[in-house]
Amino acid sequence: MTDRAATGHATTPITGVVITLNEAELIEACLASLSRVCSELIVVDSGSHDATCQIAERAGARVIHQPYLGDGYQKNVGPGAASNTWVLSLDADERLTEQAIQTILGLDLEATGHDGFAFRRRNFIGSRWVKRCGWYPDYCVRLYNRHRTGFSETRQHASVQAASAHRLDADLEHYSFANLGELFTKASGRFSNRSAKVMYLKGKRASAWSPFLHGINAFIRKYVFQRGFLAGVDGLSVALSAATNAYLKYAKLLEFQRDARVRDAENFDKVW
Repeated sequence: MTDRAATGHATTPITGVVITLNEAELIEACLASLSRVCSELIVVDSGSHDATCQIAERAGARVIHQPYLGDGYQKNVGPGAASNTWVLSLDADERLTEQAIQTILGLDLEATGHDGFAFRRRNFIGSRWVKRCGWYPDYCVRLYNRHRTGFSETRQHASVQAASAHRLDADLEHYSFANLGELFTKASGRFSNRSAKVMYLKGKRASAWSPFLHGINAFIRKYVFQRGFLAGVDGLSVALSAATNAYLKYAKLLEFQRDARVRDAENFDKVW
């Protein structure tokens, strides 16, 4: 066993960062995996009403309380308070695999010319790893030099803007949805609501054909071109949920345009 494997920390200190909101069921396992390679843990919480913060503190994390700013802005708060140059950012529903842990411990971050490292991400429904529909390998940069790069300053779908990232032969686990029901309720609920609000605020407009065209395009892309048909019921379900999300976000955008009563009843200050 190497000295690094024995100590459980990389030679170059790394700060693990997680953003949270009511993640009591998930945060302990996330922090436990981060603690295998990180000398510092930071949780940026946006107002949890459950035991998320207490669990995080018991796990040795420093909790920063920050009202939600949007995805990229929120994910840049923790790195700004980090003691170390290198940051490993995970979502609360993500875990490092043993393969990823050993790969990180083997990196020489002091000597590298890369500003970030990308991992493959295994996306799950329940305990089922979905390898089709564009859900794998789903590379994402999560380990990066905070002095050289960071998350894009966008309010949704932010990513680390590394200029010289290296793809590692290692996986993260992402427990995206607890079950098929959650796959559809999230797509039809807050995901489509948020997207419709964002599009409306940006001045985007939909036609009567937009919901149908975007919905069918999302289904064909997931089920045919990204080979969802090879993943059985889960592949079909992912394609249908993507179609549902795409259809509804444009239908809701069209509704905001055409129905003043619906639009006036919506609080556009609380997109997030």
